[in-house]
Amino acid sequence: MTTADQNLAALRQAMQRHGLDAFVIPSADPHLSEYLPEHWQARRDLSGFTGSVGTLAVTPQKAGLWVDSRYWEQAEQQLAGSGIALQKMGEVAPYTEWLAENLQEGAAVGVPADMLSLTGKRGLEAALAAKNIRVEHPETLLDEVWPQRPAMPSEKVYVHNPAFVSETAAEKLARVRAAMKEHGADAHLVSSLDDIAWITNLRGNDVPFNPVFLSFLLISADTAVLFADHSRFSAEAAAALQAAGIEARDYAAAAAALADVRGSLLVEPNKTAVSTLRHLPESVRLIEDINPSTLFKSVKSDADIARWRDVMAQDGAALCGFFAEFEQKLAAGERVTEFDIDGMLLKHRSRREGFISPSFGTIAGFNANAAMAHYSATAEHYSVIEGDGMLLIDSGGQYWGGTTDITRMAPVGTPSEAQKRDYTLVLKAHIALDETVFPDNIAAPMIDAVCRKPLWQAQCNYGHGTGHGVGYFLNVHEGPQLIACAATPNKNHAMKKGMVTSIEPGLYRPGKWGIRIENLAANMPVPNPAETEFGEFLYFETLTLCPIDTRLMLPAMMDDNEIRWVNDYHAEVRRRLEPLTEGDAKAWLLERTKPLVRA
Repeated sequence: MTTADQNLAALRQAMQRHGLDAFVIPSADPHLSEYLPEHWQARRDLSGFTGSVGTLAVTPQKAGLWVDSRYWEQAEQQLAGSGIALQKMGEVAPYTEWLAENLQEGAAVGVPADMLSLTGKRGLEAALAAKNIRVEHPETLLDEVWPQRPAMPSEKVYVHNPAFVSETAAEKLARVRAAMKEHGADAHLVSSLDDIAWITNLRGNDVPFNPVFLSFLLISADTAVLFADHSRFSAEAAAALQAAGIEARDYAAAAAALADVRGSLLVEPNKTAVSTLRHLPESVRLIEDINPSTLFKSVKSDADIARWRDVMAQDGAALCGFFAEFEQKLAAGERVTEFDIDGMLLKHRSRREGFISPSFGTIAGFNANAAMAHYSATAEHYSVIEGDGMLLIDSGGQYWGGTTDITRMAPVGTPSEAQKRDYTLVLKAHIALDETVFPDNIAAPMIDAVCRKPLWQAQCNYGHGTGHGVGYFLNVHEGPQLIACAATPNKNHAMKKGMVTSIEPGLYRPGKWGIRIENLAANMPVPNPAETEFGEFLYFETLTLCPIDTRLMLPAMMDDNEIRWVNDYHAEVRRRLEPLTEGDAKAWLLERTKPLVRA
């Protein structure tokens, strides 16, 4: 039997012991994080699928894994022979409907209570109600089938360097309390780790690449309690909590503490686990809305943006060094693999001022591997970068003054005309959105079509969103804004001044190649507006500083404005990065920022 077969067999035996007809393992933790501590990576370890997002559902006869289009190819490869069927989200029924179809009247479905949000439980129960299928939360089942479960994180918690912080924790708490008053809430429970890190101005290492720490924060009109493992806090962090008027209690005490809440409690139902609310009195009125801190932290101050500009220059200089080394290795005939790229990038970023860590696991895919949007090379599975084609590199860094996320394509050997055509289409899409002017407060999903127009006109498309918000020395994926035509616009998607968002159109041909070009941009007011009676308009200020390889461009496909955009961007990249580079890195920068001209 394979490991996956053994895991499924053990899971089914445990289901039988607990009287369950199905068991669901989401990609989640008690904070409904996108990226998880190892302690909650059950879906990955039991299914063998290593992508960051997916839901595993198992019955005695069937098993399915639901993933979005970013992971279809990866999941198909990793699930082969596992007995787990790939379920392509968007093309098949959700797992909730699958369960309703495959289970008998009165069956029982188990889901870990600390991996299911309040919203998720309601959706699951609604889908199963017609057949009287009940949802249960067995406390020990997962541990029974996952004997090698990793321990809870034990990393240190530290203070975000005050030189890079624009607002004190006390000031942020005051803003949150004002929002609570507007909601009519007597108390507010914050479960999402990035919100807590932002409010407290503390950072940690409990989640790979995201500088957050396991905690809950309970706020009332005159108290604030942080539930966390305070033995891991530095002396400075403990002092900072005291200065902000935040009481410290044990992480495990959070759920029990809710038994003392009275009146009304503000929670974000998508970010609050069922297990966290198990002791909340029924008399407490739940007020359900987005965490006010999520809206606050999405809008960066002018000082934050200024520091971010400096970070982008440091990151760009690091990338110049990396690409210079990469091209030299290929020219010398050295063996370079996809797996080598991450270490090379880390070496160059680590030399830059203010660098803390990578902001996510590097995606380096050569030719066909790049068609898997979130492909990840490992020490056991990788491709050698040789022959002809293109290498996609999506990487980023965490710095005291901001978070970076950039995707660039590097030509290898002699790329084909078809590859250059696709690359140029993606570039045209990127430019189309980068140059867009849009009304203040417009819902971000509504501008996605602007980016996709050049691709749609060529009857091409891509399955992922075009842009996500980015945190300020926080999570590389941060809402509430997202540029994605598949998303249903709501009030929280409003684009506001100071938000930082990615622009990353792509084009993927399974089994052949994949292309993505990504910059980060800040929403800024249009200077010297020609009109004022229609409200304020915003534009994208490009923050990312790194050449976009012109060797893959087909200038004949580009209009004069697009060529001007490339040359203006490269002139700015050269101006900002030349003082920070030297030697081979500077020579590479100067070569890659030469003006693009038609033959």
